Amino acid sequence: MENLSVIEQLSQKIDGVIARLKALEEENGRLRNELVAVKAQNEAKDAQIAKLNEELTMKDMEIEEVIGKIEAILGE
Repeated sequence: MENLSVIEQLSQKIDGVIARLKALEEENGRLRNELVAVKAQNEAKDAQIAKLNEELTMKDMEIEEVIGKIEAILGE
């Protein structure tokens, strides 16, 4: 009778471990999906930053051009 109780206890513990394992696998899946989404957002932000840096460079060049024209006019 006592052996059956030990077997039942072990069975319950194994069931608990299996349940915890399934819960952790589900959480791991959710975290993997979240990671993929965050990486995609990061790539989009990087692309946006690169585009803005490009625009900034172009604006700097335009400003330098305008300054050059102003200096040329003032120098005359």
